[in-house]
Amino acid sequence: MSSATLAISQEQARTRGPALDPLTLILSLSIVLLGLVMVMSASITIAGHEGDPFAYLERQLMLVLGGVALAMLAFTIPMRRLEQLALPLLLVAGAMLLLVLVPGFGHVVNGSRRWLRFAGINFQVSEAARVLTLIYIASYAVRFESALRTGLSGLARPLALLGVMALLLLLEPDFGAATVLFITGFGVLFLAGARLRYVLAMVLAAGGSMALLVIFSSYRMRRMTTFLDPWADPFKSGFQLTQSLIAIGRGELFGVGLGASVQKLFYLPEAHTDFLFAVLAEELGLFGVALTLGLFLALSWRAFVIARRAYEAGQKFPSYIASGFGLWLGVQACINIGVNMGVLPTKGLTLPLMSYGRSSLIVTLAWLGLVLRVHHETVRGTRRNAREMRV
Repeated sequence: MSSATLAISQEQARTRGPALDPLTLILSLSIVLLGLVMVMSASITIAGHEGDPFAYLERQLMLVLGGVALAMLAFTIPMRRLEQLALPLLLVAGAMLLLVLVPGFGHVVNGSRRWLRFAGINFQVSEAARVLTLIYIASYAVRFESALRTGLSGLARPLALLGVMALLLLLEPDFGAATVLFITGFGVLFLAGARLRYVLAMVLAAGGSMALLVIFSSYRMRRMTTFLDPWADPFKSGFQLTQSLIAIGRGELFGVGLGASVQKLFYLPEAHTDFLFAVLAEELGLFGVALTLGLFLALSWRAFVIARRAYEAGQKFPSYIASGFGLWLGVQACINIGVNMGVLPTKGLTLPLMSYGRSSLIVTLAWLGLVLRVHHETVRGTRRNAREMRV
């Protein structure tokens, strides 16, 4: 075999193999591993009280393995095929959000009907529904690009869809998921070319609608006023937030030490789920907080880099899928951290890839598989175009 033939064979082998983005894998693995450590630390007291100190760690590890398996499955789905399935997937999302509201199907936890129960396992449908809705939004942005770029009607149709899905989420109620879906959907449509003035007008209209929902809901209004001054009622409505602020304040520069948190000792509710960040800040201090923020910022930035490269290669739908992940990751992480620090009202949103939670972790890892698929197809397409140019 000649050297030229050998070089061609090696290049074809590289082209056929999966083109994985090492930086995305390293950043994702780092966040997941940090999450496993913090879930173990934050839950060891409550788990020990239940009989097994490592119960939540073992469950989280199993969820990670399940999520990795789904990510591998998602990686095998061609983006063109996913785009063709956008409408059926949207219908599945709508059906799940309707089904969870039906008594007997939707499972109620802490007064909210957000879960469907399968084989004894609760699955929060809003996590999957948001991703499936954004897949359709990305598909719409490609198919109706000219209408989206030229007028208000092209933007109004997907926003009406987002409004319907958000309404179904609010009926559960899940105000946090509805907010994240709206922000991410707006972001994807703006990146796809929607006029800035129309986007701003719709954002103001959506913001006004959300404000009315808060004003005319005594429950949401109490949560809003509590976050503004949690110390006014530190032992009742403001208890969770005040305990979170105490945890963050105790962390100082380098923290009290891994495993040495006091607030997780039955003081801070939901320490291993929604308020995991507070325990991390207490045990690892400002150093750990900066590291966590840096990891999330880097992974979100990397998703946008993958999206930009896909767009430059002419792959618009994959580009919007990757940018949607980057937007969602950054928005939800900021909201969760903001809630822990008392700058946002409590939303019940997990810290992506870190907090203990079946649905969020599994769906996020599956979405990461799609982002890696975008990178794979972009690299494959670039190599193929380079070979054709040489020929």
